[in-house]
Amino acid sequence: MPAIFFGHGNPMNALHQNGWTTAWARLGQEIPRPKAILCVSAHWYLPGTMVGAAEKPRTIHDFGGFPRELYAVTYPAPGHPALAGRVREVLAPLDVGLDESWGLDHGTWSVLRHVYPDAGVPVVQLSIDETQPAAFHYGIGRRLSVLRDEGILLMGSGNLVHNLHTFAWGDHPVEPFEWAVKFEAMARQRMLAGDDRPLIDYEHLGRDAALSAPTPDHFLPLLYVLGSRRPDDTVSFPAEGVDGGSVSMLSIMLA
Repeated sequence: MPAIFFGHGNPMNALHQNGWTTAWARLGQEIPRPKAILCVSAHWYLPGTMVGAAEKPRTIHDFGGFPRELYAVTYPAPGHPALAGRVREVLAPLDVGLDESWGLDHGTWSVLRHVYPDAGVPVVQLSIDETQPAAFHYGIGRRLSVLRDEGILLMGSGNLVHNLHTFAWGDHPVEPFEWAVKFEAMARQRMLAGDDRPLIDYEHLGRDAALSAPTPDHFLPLLYVLGSRRPDDTVSFPAEGVDGGSVSMLSIMLA
């Protein structure tokens, strides 16, 4: 199976039909249908590593101030407790807790309702441990890579560039900030070259990186995907663009 990082952007993408959501839907038609999905979402960010073990994970509306119709969306994909157990086995001796309360947050379902609208593929979420450095998360991705051979789609959901302080809300198009364009271009170049080291060390890349990833939560899911890279993987970008001037919608696939 491939490993894919989705730039999920605005939660309203769950309802919208646009270039990004069309690209997500196309992926669901083109890649092999997975046995299950293991997703690392920017929105399950806490002091510890947890894996979802619910048989019927709930749809979490973890946002505020959006239209009522968005809160009515449900994504009733089944869970996969056996995969949760397999994740714990692969990551041992790391202490990975089993969680039955979190469910699927919008970083997961806002994308997957386009990729697999039938909600027929089981989904398990893995949390991001906010106390750990970037190299830790990349290392977990390396250990999870074995799941790709077992029919599991490794999915990261966040945004390569995510600065809401400078985001232009509204429907009018705006030009992306220069620092956002430069940081995304650098990241593309490094990924195509197979050199992940600068991205693992992103916090020391200067002003463009500091403005593009002012907080770690939306950037770190990318490192799980990059960590699962195989020597023969090809890097592609199934979706691209910048929303609101400061949120990269770039998707990255390793296959």
